[in-house]
Amino acid sequence: MSDLIEIVDSLENRISKLLHKYELMKQQNANLKDRIQELETSSQLQSDQLKHWEEKFSALKNANAMLGSDEYKRETKLKINALIREIDMCIAQLSE
Repeated sequence: MSDLIEIVDSLENRISKLLHKYELMKQQNANLKDRIQELETSSQLQSDQLKHWEEKFSALKNANAMLGSDEYKRETKLKINALIREIDMCIAQLSE
């Protein structure tokens, strides 16, 4: 009979330890999910900032080309030509 009690006590002890480990893992999982969310938010913010700075850089290149900078003149001319083509297409669609 005492062997049975020892076995039951041992099982209760093991189950208690497993439940404790389960709770720790559950808490760690929640913490990791929060950290992932923070990192995703940070990544999105950095991506938005990068896009913003790339747009500013592009505008600056165009401004430099218009001011006489030879470095970006070709790109600016191509961009202007593309915009003119788009405008022409819009006018053609409106006149139909």
